Amino acid sequence: MPNPLYDEMFGAHAGASTPFLMLADGRVVTHAAFLEQAARVAGALTDAGLKPGDRVAAQIEKSPEALALYAACAQAGLVFLPLNTAYTADELSYFIENSGASLIVCDASNRDKLEAMASGLGANVDTLNADGSGTLMDRAAGMSTSFATVDRQGDDLAAFLYTSGTTGRSKGAMLTQDNLLSNARTLAEEWRFQADDVLLHALPIFHTHGLFVATNVMLAAGGSMIFLPRFDLDQIIANMPAATSMMGVPTFYRRLLGDDRFTSDLAAHMRLFISGSAPLLAETHVQFETRTGHRILERYGMTETNMNTSNPYDGERRAGTVGFPLPGVELKITDAETGETIPDGEVGQIEVRGPNVFKGYWQMPEKTAAELRVDGFFITGDLGRIDEDGYVHIVGRNKDLIISGGYNIYPKEIELVLDDQPGVLESAVIGVPHPDFGETVVGVIVPEAGQIPDTEAMMDAVCQSLARFKHPRTLVLLDELPRNTMSKVQKNILRDQYKDMFAG
Repeated sequence: MPNPLYDEMFGAHAGASTPFLMLADGRVVTHAAFLEQAARVAGALTDAGLKPGDRVAAQIEKSPEALALYAACAQAGLVFLPLNTAYTADELSYFIENSGASLIVCDASNRDKLEAMASGLGANVDTLNADGSGTLMDRAAGMSTSFATVDRQGDDLAAFLYTSGTTGRSKGAMLTQDNLLSNARTLAEEWRFQADDVLLHALPIFHTHGLFVATNVMLAAGGSMIFLPRFDLDQIIANMPAATSMMGVPTFYRRLLGDDRFTSDLAAHMRLFISGSAPLLAETHVQFETRTGHRILERYGMTETNMNTSNPYDGERRAGTVGFPLPGVELKITDAETGETIPDGEVGQIEVRGPNVFKGYWQMPEKTAAELRVDGFFITGDLGRIDEDGYVHIVGRNKDLIISGGYNIYPKEIELVLDDQPGVLESAVIGVPHPDFGETVVGVIVPEAGQIPDTEAMMDAVCQSLARFKHPRTLVLLDELPRNTMSKVQKNILRDQYKDMFAG
């Protein structure tokens, strides 16, 4: 019995001397060398006692070795759980406990605090640093460059990705081999990726965008990636002449437009610029096309589904829309109360169905049943409409999830920290428009009677408890929060009140 994900994404390149990863220091990792390294890591994982279906949690910096860990998990039949490198130990403890991870791979600088937590959860800890060193690679060095690929089926789990709504705990979205494969195949074809493509890759690989879209598409196409540790404007500009394509978040494109070195000549040979993870401002579309002659291709996806829609490769890439449903994906706009499909042009909740849609939420049958219908349609939580030409428009969210710089931010998590501070009666955390990040976080504080909370101390508390991308950009004080007749806080009023706070 085969292993579909490994066989098609990785094994198809066995022995190939073609370049796969082009690194910032000038080194080139071939497909063959990458797979030999992945085989060694797979050997180290199984030698440590991990069995097919076990979960491997990884909070590590982007590197060829980090990517090899993903390939090794696929080859060994393990479930890969990438975690944001900004998460604190307090945040990690929930993910490790909930997932039942058998192994945590982390940077050596975090080992001591994670070992203390892991020991109580029955997990082991290995290290993997940004430079490729660490205990995992030390053990892998003694392993064979060949590994007997573990048999798996298409509906077996390949990965967990934790996603946050606006109420309750983070949910572990279970992604199968078929989920990842179907999307990679479709996107490679729709976006015309070929073996001679070179993708400028500056995205993190703990996120759907950088790992299951960018990386998997290039594996499916057999192309190569300029694999940069992070977005660095100088490196992006220096490496663009060697690339044919780029995937990024809106922040990437705004920062390129802010640099005079980014010219039509620099981008002339590029085939495709793709944007996602957050809405791209229409102004950015226009400025980018005026500067370069290229029209950015915007698409729409989410953790539970990977990509659902895309503007066309050939044809009009319409600003303010996310294009059309991808082949094999059904999308409908429904009434949130009845679930009935509503006419085109009307705003309702977006539901999708297809081979890309996840299997459900790990150990959360009630959440799964509430959001994944028995007929296979997933209720995305986004509000949208379909225009007269069939383009899908995302008009908002029926939850209060904030997306800043491509990262999902769970307001309740921040509110709990703020509410716990001296002098605070209650708080409401909202997302407001930001020219660089799409949205940014604002904390609205209601003081206790006669109290003036120390906002600096409150920010210090947030910094201690939460990852940096969740920190409010500012805190504002109000006498009371707006509420409806049922006493529910009306965050839409707050968002409207502060929508121009960072304009311009």
